[in-house]
Amino acid sequence: MPEQDADHPRMVRGLLNIAHALDHLFLLIFAAAVSTIALDMGLAQWQDLMPYGAGAFFMFGLGSLPAGRLGDLWGRRSMMLVFFFGIGAASILTAFAQTPWQLAACLTLIGVFAAIYHPVGIPMLLERSSNPGATIGFNGLAGNLGVAVAALLTGFLIQWQGWRAAFVLPGLAALLCGWVFARACPKEVSSPAKRKGGAKVSLPAPLLARALVVMTAAAITSSVLFNFTTNGNGPLLAERFQGVMEDPAALGLLLALVYAVASLAQVVVGHLINRFPLKRFFMFMVIAQIPMLVLASQAQGWWLFAALIGLMVFIFGAIPFTDFMIARYVDDRLRSRVSGMRLGVSFAVSSLSVWALGPVVKAMGFGSSLLLLAGFSVATTLILTLLPGAAHEQVQAA
Repeated sequence: MPEQDADHPRMVRGLLNIAHALDHLFLLIFAAAVSTIALDMGLAQWQDLMPYGAGAFFMFGLGSLPAGRLGDLWGRRSMMLVFFFGIGAASILTAFAQTPWQLAACLTLIGVFAAIYHPVGIPMLLERSSNPGATIGFNGLAGNLGVAVAALLTGFLIQWQGWRAAFVLPGLAALLCGWVFARACPKEVSSPAKRKGGAKVSLPAPLLARALVVMTAAAITSSVLFNFTTNGNGPLLAERFQGVMEDPAALGLLLALVYAVASLAQVVVGHLINRFPLKRFFMFMVIAQIPMLVLASQAQGWWLFAALIGLMVFIFGAIPFTDFMIARYVDDRLRSRVSGMRLGVSFAVSSLSVWALGPVVKAMGFGSSLLLLAGFSVATTLILTLLPGAAHEQVQAA
């Protein structure tokens, strides 16, 4: 059986899902540890240090463009090896930072390697998948469990060995995964760009272009919500749980529970995505974010905990749609490049939300900031009204 027609070994599929968890974990270690790092570096408030993490998210977006191109033209296996070894080494290097600007440089380097996964790892998983929705849903669960583990693991490592250990241990884990991946993943006979392929469903060229523009615009507004909440939920819990619970490890456990429960939404969405009209289903998940943001803006203590679970269920639940549409409408030979372009624009722009998180919360407070985010959900909903419907789909690939 030709290499491109054979299924990936189970170990390779497992490592590709673990890589998604690591990708999000590395991007959120800083957010989970920002208060401790700020104190260690002599800054009075976490808000003053938060902008130094924006470079990671900017490069997480911008780096997707060359990563996607190299994934299609050079090979996805080779790029995943660069991901594992590069992000592991960059994380260990971050533990040696002594000043905010050194920290910013190291976090930006983490972002460079983190950019590889989404345009390379997800298309690699999907290139032989018979059920893309379920594959994306489970992969999304793995990625967002990485978000949960970042909150939980960082809290415990800070108490055990300090914030530097929170970067070293995951870095060593990534290096180990890279070694196993190199041994388990067969070498590619040809790069994806040179294989035979075709889209599963075709749209007329003007509608396909419109769909890609709408997906990118919706991804920008959705990514603002994702970046702002996943980076800000830790400080939000610490602020709203004062007098109720103030232990960093316990708060990290609560935040991990929020993300773990919310991550299950992606599995559910992955299994349902073929059963409902795509456009309406996507719009429902976004509209439902609005009342949750309003509730979270006012809630305190355990009511906030409940509101955050509801909010993150719908934010995480909306994530699989763009990857599913790319898998549905875009030829696998181009998939990494199209995904890279979409991610490059959306994450590079939305990285501003990480840079602005500290100053915005300092000026407006979390209540008004969450209400502002509700406006982004409204904008996403309006953008999605322009998405082509199922009636426009013309040809089912054999």
